[in-house]
Amino acid sequence: MRLILARHGNTFGPGDTPVWVGAREDLPLTDTGRVQSIQFGLALKEAGIVPARIIAGPLQRTANGALLAAAECGFEGEIEIDTRLREIDYGSWGGRSDDEIAAEWGGKAIHDWRERSIVPAGAGWSPSPETIAANASATLQDITATARASDTVLLISSNGILRYFHALLGGDPRRPEESKMRTGHWSIAARTESGWQLHDWNVPPQPAALSGVS
Repeated sequence: MRLILARHGNTFGPGDTPVWVGAREDLPLTDTGRVQSIQFGLALKEAGIVPARIIAGPLQRTANGALLAAAECGFEGEIEIDTRLREIDYGSWGGRSDDEIAAEWGGKAIHDWRERSIVPAGAGWSPSPETIAANASATLQDITATARASDTVLLISSNGILRYFHALLGGDPRRPEESKMRTGHWSIAARTESGWQLHDWNVPPQPAALSGVS
């Protein structure tokens, strides 16, 4: 089976100051973000693929993005909303800019998360990394339990959650900096007899990337 993990589209427009958008900052997609979501569906359509399942986190940027992708690729099933895919609650960092956070916590704390996946102590983030990792593992187990070999599953979530899937799908756990995913990008893995095989991580949605991955 083929698994596609997609990060939702943009939630900030030109001239906006980006802030940390977590579980409590339920921002809508911008016009660009909506186009990025449609691109997921277009790439699937051009590759001749209709997913067997589309699963999304509950926030509007992921749930609405899933609806846009589904409409474009011809998926007629029900979008499955999974609360385990809700973005991290960034606690006292939520809704604040990098400059505001760095002024209080220092730039190293931001770097440690982005490049090393180290959660800042005392910032009130939740759930714990252990819980998120367990949720990611359980989500994969649930998907594989009912999937057929020919199935494609599209899963749309946020960067804070998706990075916990990287090592589970065959990424190098010693390289946490490689687990990041940009908005409007996706990653592709396949389930084989020997386990998960990661084919692409953090790439723009292109139909060519899906060829030969099943």
